[in-house]
Amino acid sequence: MSRKSPVAEALISRRDFVRTGALGAAALVSGVNASGATKAPNPRPLNYNENMEYRRLGRTGLVVSAVCLGGHWKRVSTMLMSSFSQDEYSGQEHNHPEFMKNRSDVVTRCIEVGINYVDACNGAEIMVYSKALRGRRDKMYLGYSWHLRESRYPEWRTAKKLLEGLDLGMREAQLDYIDLWRISLPMGQISDVDELEATEHGAVEALERAKKQGRVRFTGISTHNRVWLKSMIEDYPQQMEAVLTPYTAGSRTLPYDSLFDSVKKYDTGVFGIKPFADNNLFQGNSSPNSPTAEEDSRRARLAIRYILSNPAITAPIPGLISKEQVDNVAKAVLERKKLGDTGLAELGSATDQMWAKLPSHYEWLRDWQHV
Repeated sequence: MSRKSPVAEALISRRDFVRTGALGAAALVSGVNASGATKAPNPRPLNYNENMEYRRLGRTGLVVSAVCLGGHWKRVSTMLMSSFSQDEYSGQEHNHPEFMKNRSDVVTRCIEVGINYVDACNGAEIMVYSKALRGRRDKMYLGYSWHLRESRYPEWRTAKKLLEGLDLGMREAQLDYIDLWRISLPMGQISDVDELEATEHGAVEALERAKKQGRVRFTGISTHNRVWLKSMIEDYPQQMEAVLTPYTAGSRTLPYDSLFDSVKKYDTGVFGIKPFADNNLFQGNSSPNSPTAEEDSRRARLAIRYILSNPAITAPIPGLISKEQVDNVAKAVLERKKLGDTGLAELGSATDQMWAKLPSHYEWLRDWQHV
């Protein structure tokens, strides 16, 4: 018969708060001090540009640009308009010359404006960005998650299998090291506490061993479940050095029991995914000749500025498909200041439209309106 720890009971009692249902956590002894935080000196930012703002990535000591490059390339077909006509992942994008030129050009522009982190969250992205960064790994940090070989799938939930998957991915992508390995946790419900604890322990052990072996520099997780993420940061602070979590233009910080209370207590770095809610913030299709291109660029800048007003977010990581989009988010950083009443009203109207057009398979983003 499955046992339920006190922490698991507490989480289960709050199941109505999150879509994914019952979650539990078990504590693991860590070498972190009482607050969970260990301070590190701030070095000069990698790939420094005087026009870019930089933020400390929690206790890793890394200093990353205030906006970074997310791995997704949705709508890139609107840029190429030729042989590359799909946005779904095939796993062979790294062999497509025109597509790779687009990705390489975007990475180049990121480097030029001082962006210094790119996140790859599946095999196709890892293969593409590893290739795009060859010869210039000294300019950008690389975040890594090969989700098909990680905890989202039951057969990959032990430390042994996770490390096997890591080895295989690093060989395929020709990577000597990874800056941040952040394991993707399961998307669906795990109601059995024994299974949940085994999933957590497998991920934590794999992260710890990979770092000790020198294959990864820093570790963390990504999840779409706020309660689970909060408990992971609290129960495994040593391994949760940086995390990825949804934070859109329509997200707000909870006045109590917020995820960011734990982020601050344990000095955890946070990358915010889905800042534009899967592009539902925009009116157009991101093509260069879109009649709403100017308005969409303005909305993107307002969203970035709003997200950066939360000091607990290290950086949003939008997927960028053109050099112009890179320039636009860099401009948002330059413009950054507290949004006035006019800016907040404009963003509020845009996010109302965003929520109204959110497709059914992204309804889970509504769970992140209050964080």
